[in-house]
Amino acid sequence: MKGKAWTLLLFTMCIALLAAGCSSKGDSSSTTATSGNDSSGGDKVTLKLMHLWPEGVSAGQNKIVNQIIKEYQAEHTNVTIKQEVLENEQYKNKLKVLSASNGLPDVGLTWAAGFLQPYVEGNLFAPLDDLLSGELEGKFVAGTTEAYAINGKTYALPIEFNIAPIYYNKEIFEKNGLQIPQTYEQFKTIVKTLTDKGIAPIALGNKDRWTGSLWYMYMADRIAGQQTLASAINGSVKFTDPSLVKAASEIQSLVDDNAFIKGFNGLSNEEAKAEFLNEKAAMFLMGSWEIPNFTTNEEIPKEFRDKVGFFRFPTVEGGKGDINSWVGGPGVGLFVAENSKVKDEAKKFVEYFVMKWGDQSVTGAGVIPATKVDAASMDLPQLYKDLFKEMNQASSITLFADVQMPAKAAETHLNMIQALFGKAITPEKFSEEHDNALAK
Repeated sequence: MKGKAWTLLLFTMCIALLAAGCSSKGDSSSTTATSGNDSSGGDKVTLKLMHLWPEGVSAGQNKIVNQIIKEYQAEHTNVTIKQEVLENEQYKNKLKVLSASNGLPDVGLTWAAGFLQPYVEGNLFAPLDDLLSGELEGKFVAGTTEAYAINGKTYALPIEFNIAPIYYNKEIFEKNGLQIPQTYEQFKTIVKTLTDKGIAPIALGNKDRWTGSLWYMYMADRIAGQQTLASAINGSVKFTDPSLVKAASEIQSLVDDNAFIKGFNGLSNEEAKAEFLNEKAAMFLMGSWEIPNFTTNEEIPKEFRDKVGFFRFPTVEGGKGDINSWVGGPGVGLFVAENSKVKDEAKKFVEYFVMKWGDQSVTGAGVIPATKVDAASMDLPQLYKDLFKEMNQASSITLFADVQMPAKAAETHLNMIQALFGKAITPEKFSEEHDNALAK
């Protein structure tokens, strides 16, 4: 699911969410499960769940997962669910290691499209289409499950949807006489004003690489336009298109202007986020999965949370992009391991989890879910409501490049992103390497 189709599909999702009332987002167990196991008894079952919401940095999501597990185990007294919780990059790396040894957890999280494909081709994830015709029929926002479909089968069920704004510290802006930028020139003026005063403009942890990809994608969108960017990602337009080369060049101009915190290419996203949370950087471009940390996460001081606002990536003079065009798309989805020895129970748990996650993720964590919720009467943080409103006004939403590309091309993209930001490669060579990778 790529290019223009993604744009139309994801925009349809936004409208559908609005209509739903939100306008006001290891080793498998060696025990075999018997069908129909519930609180009335049955064989003892141990399920292994691996996820990426550690307590602290993802307090809201972590709390909800634990609550859902507690409720499931109370209703299914023969089932024990064991968790393994890892930070985002650790999670991705462990997933690769476990897949190589055929030791995936019974239930885990995956991303869509290109990220999902090698796991499907390796027969590692079980099809979940049967769940879509059960209790979950009609529960998902239109377009979300399609992101996890390959060759007509659905291999994971989405639980969130995201767009990526630029969060900013309102107090830092006010103290320095800064306004939300509408144009890239105004944005560069903000960068210069902050650097002249010894304030780091942007928190970026580009050791993780996909973080820098967000900056490049927005620059490419605003200069080349959404259709050109989407077409380049799916291989129908060359990355050596002059407008895309210019976007890469502008990234290096930001580096030259000291727009990003010192040592950004060696910092993880969590380390960079800490700089923003500690008010050592004024801005932070990241997905809406961070909303909980700026609204409901009580482990982060309310004094800071109240200072956080957001704005859209500004337009570039002479560029073809629209300020209402976003980078984003479906977030993570739940998979069941094809070789799980407790596959039936794992599917039951996934179905139960998705049903419980919707409303709880909105009120308890400020997450934009992939299932329909009636949030009209919910008491939601203003930041959440404002960002959700923006999402529903989106002219297009382009799926994250590293998720959308085939796995090997995505790895090249991420490596080239880090090289581009580190000025270890020219914008021209950066673009050529993308074309070469996609051609293969």
